[in-house]
Amino acid sequence: MVAGRLKRDAVGLFPAVVQQYDTGQVLMVGWMDDEALHRTLTTGRATYWSRSRREYWVKGDTSGHVQWVRSVALDCDGDTVLVQVDQVGPACHTGARSCFDGRELPAAQGSPAGPTRSASVARAAQRPDLAAVSATSTGAPDDDR
Repeated sequence: MVAGRLKRDAVGLFPAVVQQYDTGQVLMVGWMDDEALHRTLTTGRATYWSRSRREYWVKGDTSGHVQWVRSVALDCDGDTVLVQVDQVGPACHTGARSCFDGRELPAAQGSPAGPTRSASVARAAQRPDLAAVSATSTGAPDDDR
C-alpha cells in the first residue's frame, strides 16, 4: 500500500520529480497529495496540486503539453516520488523544455582529489548577485546522506 509508505508535509503534500523516461532529463518538480497521486496512477496523465491556485491540475490540459506517465516510483525515504513521463512539448511554463534549462548555479566540481573551481564558479565571482550566494554557501549537505 503506497499511502502508508508516503511521508507528507504539514499540509499533506510531497514533491514529485518529473523526468523524461527515455533520456533521464529532469523536466520539473511538482507537488502532489494522495488524490493527485491516485489520479496520476489511474489515468496515465500527470496530475499535480497547485499550491498557489489551491486546485488540481493535469499537465497539458491548458497548454497541450501533456505528460504521459510511463512509471512512478517512491524514493527510499518515502517522501518524494519520481514520475517518468513522455513529455509532449515544453514542460516549463516559460516555454523551455525543462524548468532547469539555463538556470545553472555556480558550483565547485567535486572529485576524490577535492573540489575544483569550475568555469561557472569563476564567472560567478565576477557577478555580485551570484558571488553573495557562493560566499554564504557552506557546501554542506542538508542531511547525513
